[in-house]
Amino acid sequence: MRVEIWSDIACPWCYVGKARFEKALAAFPHRDEVEVVHRSFELDPGRAKGDVQPVITMLTRKYGMSEAQAQAGEDNLGAQAAAEGLDYRTRGRDHGNTFDMHRLLHFAKEHGRQDALIQVLYRANFAEERSLFTEGDERLVELAAEAGLDAGAARAVLADPDAYADEVRADEREAAQLGATGVPFFVLDRTYGVSGAQPAEVFTQALTQAWGERSPLRLVGQDDSDACGPDGCAVPRHG
Repeated sequence: MRVEIWSDIACPWCYVGKARFEKALAAFPHRDEVEVVHRSFELDPGRAKGDVQPVITMLTRKYGMSEAQAQAGEDNLGAQAAAEGLDYRTRGRDHGNTFDMHRLLHFAKEHGRQDALIQVLYRANFAEERSLFTEGDERLVELAAEAGLDAGAARAVLADPDAYADEVRADEREAAQLGATGVPFFVLDRTYGVSGAQPAEVFTQALTQAWGERSPLRLVGQDDSDACGPDGCAVPRHG
């Protein structure tokens, strides 16, 4: 079974939702038969690469809330993250464009390191003092290497603005086609969708239901006389 997760590194609920999903997956009896794929979704796709601002400032301008309301929201998210065993800085974080991070995640997927990289990026954005947005490509190269990727290859991806750009855009178009208007958005076997950072129990229910309702292969016509197998090919009989 395949689970696809549309998310953005700048999304705190994606950070929390991933932890809750993984808690459910760890207890799922068929967890070794579940493939998890991370898909791209930008919360702020129109933001210029160099446009970085404090999270609180972004929240007040984008959502029209007061600074006190924005800070209260961050404090609540910090408590939610802590409940899942995650570190979360409720003060001093900043916000910027995540397109290059998504390009790197597609590169990481090709090398089997996608989940490792997204976890490193989440930690860097939500738990560490160093900015993920103001130190340039070398910060991302450093994190890619930490996730087990070749630093030189990651640097080359970042230096080419077209590398994996089509893959990111394709993910975003697909999210729109599936009706995802926000993230995290979980799709199980292209049959069930779970929107938001739901409790682990909801993910457990979704995994169990999706697994139980997988459709077995239905054969049309049961005569396999004209077929090849491990013992060779059937010889047509005439007359």
